[in-house]
Amino acid sequence: MLVVKAAAVVRPQAVKIVNKGKEGVMTITKQHIVDEIVKEVSPRVSRRDVYDIVQIFLDKIIDNLAEGNRVELRGFGIFNTKLRKPKIARNPKTNEPVSLPPRRVPVFKASKIFKEALKGG
Repeated sequence: MLVVKAAAVVRPQAVKIVNKGKEGVMTITKQHIVDEIVKEVSPRVSRRDVYDIVQIFLDKIIDNLAEGNRVELRGFGIFNTKLRKPKIARNPKTNEPVSLPPRRVPVFKASKIFKEALKGG
């Protein structure tokens, strides 16, 4: 299990949002997150170094989940995988039955701090 302590919860108002999706929901990209971190740490750390760190961090989460590990970020949440049972689905174009094998899917459970931040905002 990989455990990391979150330094702080990112508040929605702390990130400049440039894309609006459907229903007024904003989209934050990895580049937006990198830009916000650069504002906090510049000039001590370059934009390229921040991008590399963010990418390595995300890769480590994916690698650990792929190995079947649980990733716990205290104050943020828990990434885990869940086994989906095999099932019969339908092809929407042809309405033919399609057999789906069992598969692992990623799941995320937000921490109490995360949930409280969403209630307040």
